[in-house]
Amino acid sequence: MSPLPRRRLGTSDLEVSALSLGSWHTYDRMDFADAVTMVRTAVDAGVNLFDVGVYGAPGMPPVFTDVIWSAIMRAARIPRERYLVSAKLWLEGFGDKGFRPQLENAFLRGGFDVADLVILGDLRRDDIALDDLVDDLAALTRDGLIRAWGVNNWSASNIRALQDVAAVKRVPGPQIAQLKYSIGRRAIPDGEPFARLFADGFAMQASDVLEGGILAGNSGQSREIGRDPGGVREEIKRHAQGVAEVAAKLGTSAARLAVAFTLTHPANVTTLFGATKLAQLEDNLAAVDLVDRVGADEIRALVEPFWADRGVIDPEGP
Repeated sequence: MSPLPRRRLGTSDLEVSALSLGSWHTYDRMDFADAVTMVRTAVDAGVNLFDVGVYGAPGMPPVFTDVIWSAIMRAARIPRERYLVSAKLWLEGFGDKGFRPQLENAFLRGGFDVADLVILGDLRRDDIALDDLVDDLAALTRDGLIRAWGVNNWSASNIRALQDVAAVKRVPGPQIAQLKYSIGRRAIPDGEPFARLFADGFAMQASDVLEGGILAGNSGQSREIGRDPGGVREEIKRHAQGVAEVAAKLGTSAARLAVAFTLTHPANVTTLFGATKLAQLEDNLAAVDLVDRVGADEIRALVEPFWADRGVIDPEGP
């Protein structure tokens, strides 16, 4: 298996691995020793970016996957300088003290004291000025608490507005957008509004790449998965068998083909996935070799018939 390539994240000084490992509904479903082995294997293979979110909310059942991740890293004895941490910050919790209380809670639960990257959650509030967000993130950067920041599923126009505010203030702006991107769900990252952002050096992190396991052949979901913009999930389910057949002709798995597809997007600096088994991790890691063997253009052509949200979703984004 080839070593994972690394790519620069926007104009920041961060170099991230082409594949990154997420924590949502993963480590709390694993045997602890198995999780340690899996994470150690990932780091040895070149994975250097871990997405670690605090997902508990008032009134919701407590979630501990980030706390477990912290224990995994200690048990695996992986030095902090060998990996980068990406933390989530939620706009629902942005108040008079900005994001700092959330960030400090993430530090407490995750066992780290600097977030190399923070990703702002979905923009669901209309009572927050973008200037306030940029100012707060600039202060966290100056204080050495974060190194770079980005957004999750924001529209291209709102990202451009953030960039404009940051440019006027002469402070760092957003470097990356975490976007749903898969064989079936690709209208936004492949659309013209984001293409213009990407042409200016903005980066993408592909997420939800297996559609909750559907594109890997798991048609019956037993856990919570991401939301379904455009209501195309049933269409993606109908296409899953076709994806598996293409993968079989290539001598690979559907999951590996799905991950490989995301690596063909030129602006995608890292593909985020979750794994609960060592075999899943190893299958996904081999996606890099699949792109090298088959070729990016050929992979995109083979899966073109399974694009489910074309003409359904506005490419501008949420």
